[in-house]
Amino acid sequence: MEDLLQVGIITQTHGIRGEVKVFPTTDDVHRFKKLKEIILDTGKEKITLEIEGVKFFKQYAILKFKGLDNINDIERYKGKNLYVTRANAVKLRRDEYFIADLIDLEVYDEEDNYLGVLTNVIETGANDVYEVKFEDGRQVLFPAIKQCILDVDMENRKMKVHIMDGLLD
Repeated sequence: MEDLLQVGIITQTHGIRGEVKVFPTTDDVHRFKKLKEIILDTGKEKITLEIEGVKFFKQYAILKFKGLDNINDIERYKGKNLYVTRANAVKLRRDEYFIADLIDLEVYDEEDNYLGVLTNVIETGANDVYEVKFEDGRQVLFPAIKQCILDVDMENRKMKVHIMDGLLD
């Protein structure tokens, strides 16, 4: 499991005082209000930044970092990813998982036959969809619903699924 979890991407600067517009990659954009620090991946290194201010504009978070006080300080970070440590991540409810933790789970059917590896999670309006790459190279989509996803065993990195009628057609 990854130690860092992505929460956003700096899309552009906002004004001239060092603020940035952040596209959230987390379910709740308002979680930025609760964060005291964030980790910026520059591509060469990871820098911990203290959050000085948070505002919201449409679906974006506008962040101000301590010590980065003008547009020239922050402009070079456009397009860079922002992360939190697992300790600063939101608390999950039962049967909730971070997408980063689901990727590369081995997927098995009800009879414990190996099917393939979970390669992607597609977020839709109703429920997530798990993309599984079968051994034969096929990509199969499983809806993340109780009737289909029978068990997720994070400790052993396994997922058990029910193959619904018509799913493999």
